[in-house]
Amino acid sequence: MKRDITANLKVRHMSLIVALADHGTTHRAADALNMTQSTASKMLRDVEDIFEAALFERKPRGMEPTPLGAFVITNVRAQLSRLHKFSDEFQARRAGGYGTLSVGAITGAAPDFVARSVAEIKRKRPQLMVSLHGETSDDILDQLEAGGLDLAVGRFSTERHRHMFTFELLAEERLVVVARMGHPLQRAGRMQLSDLAECSWVLQPLSNPSRHVLDAALHDAGLDRLTDTIECSSVLLILNLVQVSDAVALLPEAVVDAHIKAGLFTTLAVEPDIRLTGFGLVTRRKETQSEAALEFCNILRSRANL
Repeated sequence: MKRDITANLKVRHMSLIVALADHGTTHRAADALNMTQSTASKMLRDVEDIFEAALFERKPRGMEPTPLGAFVITNVRAQLSRLHKFSDEFQARRAGGYGTLSVGAITGAAPDFVARSVAEIKRKRPQLMVSLHGETSDDILDQLEAGGLDLAVGRFSTERHRHMFTFELLAEERLVVVARMGHPLQRAGRMQLSDLAECSWVLQPLSNPSRHVLDAALHDAGLDRLTDTIECSSVLLILNLVQVSDAVALLPEAVVDAHIKAGLFTTLAVEPDIRLTGFGLVTRRKETQSEAALEFCNILRSRANL
């Protein structure tokens, strides 16, 4: 007869599973949960009795999840995230508010497209608590998978996302090569990518879609990999590095637009254009959205048609 694990699994059990995954030892997990180590050890035994399986392998330097444990951790983390969101929304509604909305957005969409959409829903729902998260598609889709976001504006970065989420194209994302105002190449006119091969570059990580298309463009142009590079995952730091050096960077136009208008950056005209696939609305499959999330999705769709 198939057992219902959830009949005996409690929230404190789930909290312990996540704390062990995050901290690696019962001692540190117990500290994080404000309990004694002996209590945490006993609770772990109870949890593994409930699952009738070992979730962690005890090693000299700590605890590592077993394959079943890794599966449990992923799902438990998502359930806890949803419970926390439910608690936050309940508290907001009890206090007379109108719930919460958590949105993840890639950097290229956040400064203009998403920001204007948030401003619009706040005009319609002033007491709605909106939280914005993320920089890269990897980051925000991990949060969406874990249940920490209601929806995301981004693009798939792995094949498994296609089975997990729905995707609805919203807009194209134009990329531009930028440099500081007064850069030696500012007045060079139209250039080939080969003209920039010897420049110092600030690059986003290999997992970033804009890095993929840059590497592909270099390959298509018959160029070797760039050698004078700084790799940086923070767009804010990339902007600062470009501003204080002769380094160039490939960034979404929406991200650098304010810097260009302020006279801090210039765009370098590179042929052919380096293009990125469009970004879109990403939601979890077979999950009912809240009223506020549905309204926000419709605002995004209406802005996509402007």
